[in-house]
Amino acid sequence: MSDMQGYLQHHAPVMTTEVLKLLNLKKDGIYIDGTIGAGGHTFEILSKLSPNGKVIGLDRDIEALELSYQRLISFKEQINLHHSSYHKIPNIMKKNNITGVDGILLDLGLSSMQLDLEDRGFSFQKNSRVDMRFDQTEGETASELINRLNQEELANIIYEFGEERRSRRIAKSIKKSNTINTTIDLADAIKKSTPLNQRNKTLARVFQAIRIAVNGEIEKLKIFLDIFLQYLNKEGRLVIMSYHSIEDRIVKNFFRELKKRNKAFVLTKKPLTPSTEEIQLNRRSRSAKVRALEKK
Repeated sequence: MSDMQGYLQHHAPVMTTEVLKLLNLKKDGIYIDGTIGAGGHTFEILSKLSPNGKVIGLDRDIEALELSYQRLISFKEQINLHHSSYHKIPNIMKKNNITGVDGILLDLGLSSMQLDLEDRGFSFQKNSRVDMRFDQTEGETASELINRLNQEELANIIYEFGEERRSRRIAKSIKKSNTINTTIDLADAIKKSTPLNQRNKTLARVFQAIRIAVNGEIEKLKIFLDIFLQYLNKEGRLVIMSYHSIEDRIVKNFFRELKKRNKAFVLTKKPLTPSTEEIQLNRRSRSAKVRALEKK
């Protein structure tokens, strides 16, 4: 069994029941899964739609798209996959010749598959080259980004996107290492500048910060939030699942602004979080927060 097939067999999407309820699916509706990943949420959505219902799936990761195609083969007439990012929604709508959809789902988390793959560089627990790109067909790798930035720029990224208070000390240690080619190189540089206590949390925060910078995750989310409403039908729903406070804060504030401008109903006064049972079954779901709105 290949790594991908094994992942497909054991992958469970996060907070499926809550997501489906918030999407308030229409049998013949058209939906966008802007971060389709392994297709877990989309499979559940399609299972609830009539043969006239459709899902347009996007992902920047080609391996994820291959995985979702395998999972969704039984719905191939109802699914349209695109190697693209959710912030390019205008192009996707044009390609599919549609003006509005009934719901959009964004799961902003890093998938278990991406973390577990040996050659992607997302995890400090795997020894691989420091890549960290979702889309390996374009852009600079994490290693190239680290080598290009000066110490202050790197410290700012670690502080802003990782909320790491030792950012300056860590950036100094990383830049002193001269070349960061593997995840072990990067982890060692971080370890040299941080105390042993809660070190894994520090490693996770720094890796997160660099990954966010490499993929332009915050910029893409802001672009999407600025434009998505015009592509939602009336009473259409947007459901966003985030995994760290930076993204959740951006989503919360944007939803509040749309409510103030009388453009949407906010369906989640506070974000929904996974049940204790789900966290026990899937530890990686523990930081998930789900927010949703409905277009007026």
